[in-house]
Amino acid sequence: MRLHSATCLILFLLVPPCAQAQQESLTVNRIFKDGQFNARGYSVNWMPTGGKFFVKRRATSGEGNDIVLVDPQGKQDEETLIPAASLIPAGQTKPIEISSFQVLPDNTKVLIFNNTQRVWRYNTRGDYWVADLQNGGVKKLGGPDAKPGTLMFAKFSPDGNSVAYVRDRNIYIETLASGEIQQITETPNEFIINGTSDWVYEEELDLRDGFSWSDDGRQIVFWRFDTSNVGLFTMVNNTDELYPRLIQFQYPKVGTTNSSVSIGVFHLESGQTKYVDFPGDPRENYPAKLDWIPGSTEFLMQRLNRLQNVNTIYAVDATTGQFRTVFEDKGDAWVDVCEQIQFTPSAKQFTFISERDGWKHIYLVDVATGEQKLLTPGEFDIVQLYRIDLEEQYCLFQASPDDSKSRYLFKQAFGSPALQRLTPEKQLGWHDYSVSADGMTAIHTHSRMGVPPTIRTITLPDHQTVKTEEDNQELKKRVESLAGIKQEFVQVAIDDGSGGEVQIDTSLMYPPGFDDSNGSKYPILVYVYGEPWGTTVTDRWDSRNYMWHRLLCEQGYVVASFDNRGARCPRGVAWRKAIYRKIGIINASDQAAALRKLLDRHSFLDRDRVGIWGWSGGGSSTLNAMFQYSDLYHVGVSVAPVPDQRYYDTIYQERYMQTPQLNPEGFQNGSPISHAQNLKGKLLLVHGTGDDNCHYQTMELLINKLIAEDKQFEMMAYPNRSHSIREYENTTPHLRQLMTDFVLEHL
Repeated sequence: MRLHSATCLILFLLVPPCAQAQQESLTVNRIFKDGQFNARGYSVNWMPTGGKFFVKRRATSGEGNDIVLVDPQGKQDEETLIPAASLIPAGQTKPIEISSFQVLPDNTKVLIFNNTQRVWRYNTRGDYWVADLQNGGVKKLGGPDAKPGTLMFAKFSPDGNSVAYVRDRNIYIETLASGEIQQITETPNEFIINGTSDWVYEEELDLRDGFSWSDDGRQIVFWRFDTSNVGLFTMVNNTDELYPRLIQFQYPKVGTTNSSVSIGVFHLESGQTKYVDFPGDPRENYPAKLDWIPGSTEFLMQRLNRLQNVNTIYAVDATTGQFRTVFEDKGDAWVDVCEQIQFTPSAKQFTFISERDGWKHIYLVDVATGEQKLLTPGEFDIVQLYRIDLEEQYCLFQASPDDSKSRYLFKQAFGSPALQRLTPEKQLGWHDYSVSADGMTAIHTHSRMGVPPTIRTITLPDHQTVKTEEDNQELKKRVESLAGIKQEFVQVAIDDGSGGEVQIDTSLMYPPGFDDSNGSKYPILVYVYGEPWGTTVTDRWDSRNYMWHRLLCEQGYVVASFDNRGARCPRGVAWRKAIYRKIGIINASDQAAALRKLLDRHSFLDRDRVGIWGWSGGGSSTLNAMFQYSDLYHVGVSVAPVPDQRYYDTIYQERYMQTPQLNPEGFQNGSPISHAQNLKGKLLLVHGTGDDNCHYQTMELLINKLIAEDKQFEMMAYPNRSHSIREYENTTPHLRQLMTDFVLEHL
């Protein structure tokens, strides 16, 4: 049974008595080794026009997967574009696997990616194959001498006759008919990277695929990185070989030298490359995103200054290399790159998402003049733009104006203050959409806290279900077989530091059989992130952390989470950017203040048994809680933190804190290591020695500080594990059991 109170933002989830008779207990292995609570997803490739999509399905007969064309509204029968039997290379007996695929707009060829290899965070290197639907057969790209798993970001030319890809820091074009391969860039030394990015651009600007064909196929625009003079970071792999092996890469720490980044344009007819001569030092600016203007020789380039408070949008002529400023997006704190530019059919205007009026809104920008028109007025934030319709004059987007823990689908007429919610009012929680090109159909994913996702094909704008693609029924039954718990969302009012109040979104999970009337005292564990990149109080399914928290509830704990000011919530610019230059200060203060108010409100919470845990930025927040508010928190588990902000990368840390030279007090006061001498409670430190993101180096600095201050603590170093601490056999179950045992013993 699920009950909801809109005024208090409260959600209760209670398992019916019939289910409670078959209660099963949670274990770390059930969650993290056996994967019993992992939800199944459903993804499609929409066609660039109309409302059909392609989907990968298990072959109707034999091994492998078919690629199927689907009309989701059922007006036409499904069509198997490529049967698995057609994906068997010469000399082999089995079809090639399909990790992902691209289909040419005319449906004559398919580009298939498989044998994927991880590069830092994601599997972006692997093998590419082309399946020719007209002539038959499947061909592996790269030529006979290509090593397996070495190609990146392959994409068809607009005419479908060639494919360009990155290999070994260079861009190549392969002509499909002849197999001829042309190398179009050069790497004169180990510091040059073409067509993909250095570490920090990949991690913080999500720039991995670093090249793009022009619409007419006559040019390829690409990023070129010169990483010389960037600090060289070294990690040591002590375990995989007889002697230790060094892993080295350029990593710019705050206040230090960045890569010099250029934008090159290769002209296929002349075979020549021209570079765009943008103003300013290329090491002090970030060319962040490129979008071709349809039907023209121009592309838009978004370029951030180093402090990331100005985003200049240039229109660049790929033929001449000349450019002009279309407009600038500015802010008092930081501004974000617009990831969702959409052009009007005439290509004379494009959408741009900006926070310039205090809320994240959609603007229509004139390519020639830079004039901007606000399309979505109102005191609310756009979360994600799905579609604009110039003919009908409306925007389709995800937002949640009245409830920052949820997400819904809205439609808004251009310039109108009125919002039309398309998600049914009774469907509370979190709603994600993948919308067709014609805006008539969508793949809709709906979940809630503790309720696994249901994925449906729906029609728009009426939001009617056409077909349930994945209901996760077995998972839902498994969750229902557990002991029922009470869950709720509330708000806690704290002092905003200027005499007013600010409401902090809060989630609470209680033990089975919770009773606040018998004088019992319950220990409380706080789950924290706290930094501007994320949020923790969300009404959606989270199989890993949610299930682990529920395991602790079964052991008698109350689990809480707070979204402090600065969290990435749709609550306006004043909320999100209150943390500017104050990471580790305002988030730690808000978290502590909200916790104190919660303890005052609920006498059943044990003030002497308060714990906190977090990962990455949450690991840093945990350290600040344990060090700055040592009388409030008694037990902490800090996983993969950054104890000293001066050791993190330029793009992330400077975006929110400026540089140590400009904000020395903020870096000093916001870094946990500055307060380590105040530790009183029980602390567990966990880090992977192969963490390329939040380096084990900073953990060692903290260890030295704690030793010097004669502070006892516990720690676990996982050899060669990255930031996710998941590599090698049994790592994740081992880590979660370690965390569980520590909490149970000390809290």
